[in-house]
Amino acid sequence: MAGTCFCKIGDVGMKNFLITGLAFSFLFSCGQADQNTDSEIKFQNYSWSLVTTWPKNYPGLGMAPERFSKLVNEMSQGQLKVTVYGAGEFVPAMGVFDAVSSGAVEMGHGGAYYWKGKVPAAQFFAGVPFGFTADEINAWVNRGGGLELWEDLYKPFNMKPLPGGNTGTQMFGWFNKEINSLEDIKGLKMRFPGFGGEVFKRAGGIPVNIPGGELYTAMQTGTIDAVEWVGPYNDLAFGFQQVAKYYYYPGWHEPGSMLEFTINLDAWNSLPPHLQSIVRVAAKAVNQDLLDEYTASNNRALQDLITKHDVKLRKLPDDVINEFRDISEEILETSAATDPAVRKVYDSFKTFMAEVKSFHAIAEDAFVEARTNSDEDS
Repeated sequence: MAGTCFCKIGDVGMKNFLITGLAFSFLFSCGQADQNTDSEIKFQNYSWSLVTTWPKNYPGLGMAPERFSKLVNEMSQGQLKVTVYGAGEFVPAMGVFDAVSSGAVEMGHGGAYYWKGKVPAAQFFAGVPFGFTADEINAWVNRGGGLELWEDLYKPFNMKPLPGGNTGTQMFGWFNKEINSLEDIKGLKMRFPGFGGEVFKRAGGIPVNIPGGELYTAMQTGTIDAVEWVGPYNDLAFGFQQVAKYYYYPGWHEPGSMLEFTINLDAWNSLPPHLQSIVRVAAKAVNQDLLDEYTASNNRALQDLITKHDVKLRKLPDDVINEFRDISEEILETSAATDPAVRKVYDSFKTFMAEVKSFHAIAEDAFVEARTNSDEDS
C-alpha cells in the first residue's frame, strides 16, 4: 500500500514537474519574444516626413529643417531618415499644424504664432511685442519652465514641440510712405502675424496673415500696402527692395522670434530612446545655428540694401514705439484675463522677464550702452 501510494504521489509530482516546466518554458519564450521585439525596435529603420511653412531651401528659415534632416541622418547612421518638404510640396504652408497633429506627417517646422486661432497661448513661443530677445527666450524655454508649458499646450493636439531656430531681433518692415505718427498706420494693410498683428490692428492698421512665398506678389499687386517679414538677410532674398522704398526699425513686435519643430506624439513614442535623443540634440544644434546664421548674414545684407539698392533706412518715431508698447501691454493682459491657458503661460513669461531684465540692466544693456558711447566718443 505504501509503495502504491508512493507511486501515485510520484505520478502527481511528475505531472506537476511537467506543468511547471512547460510554464517556465512558456515564460522564457515570452521573455525571448519581448527581447526580440525590443531588439527589433532598437534597430528598426524609420522614415519620416517633415513639412514646413517656408519655401523649399529658402535661406535661413527654409534651410534649418534641411540641416536638421542631415544631422539626424548622420547621427543615426541612416536609422532615422527625415525627408523635408517645403510649403505647398506636401501640404499648404498654413496646413502644417493639422498635418502633424493628425499623423499625416511625422514632423513640421514653422512659427508657433501661426496657430493662434487654435492655441492662442502658443504665440508666447514665437515672438511677443517688447518681449524676450533670442538669448532670453532660449533661456526661458530651455531652463525656465517654458518648454513644459509649451508641451502641455500641444499635448491635446497629439504633438510635441521643440525649439527650432531663432531669427534674432527683426525689422519693423517695408513701406512705400514714411511713418511719422500713428495716423500713418491707420487703414494700412500689412502682413502681420501673432500678437504684433493684434497691436497693429488696435493702432488702426489692417493685419493679414500671408505665407512668406506669396508676399512679394502681394506687395507688387497692391494686395497689401506694407510687409513685415524677418530682416535684411531674408528680405533681400525675397526682393522687397524692388516693391517698397522705406525700411523701418526696430522690430518691437519680434525681438527674438523662436521657430518650432513639431512632432506627432505617436511617431515620437514609437522611437527608441537613442533616436529620441538624436532628434533632441539635432534640434538644439539647429536652434543655435540658425541664430548664428542670421547674426552673421543680416549685417552684410543690410549694407547691400543701402549701398546697392538705395533703400531708405528709417527709425520709427519714439512716440509711435511708445504707443505700440502701451497697446501691447493692454492686449497681453486682456488675453490673459479671458483665457486660463494664456494666463498660465503669461504669468511664467512675466516672472522670467522681470528676473532677466533686472540682471541685463547691469550686464548686456549696460555693456551695449558703454560700447555705443565709446563708438560715439571715437
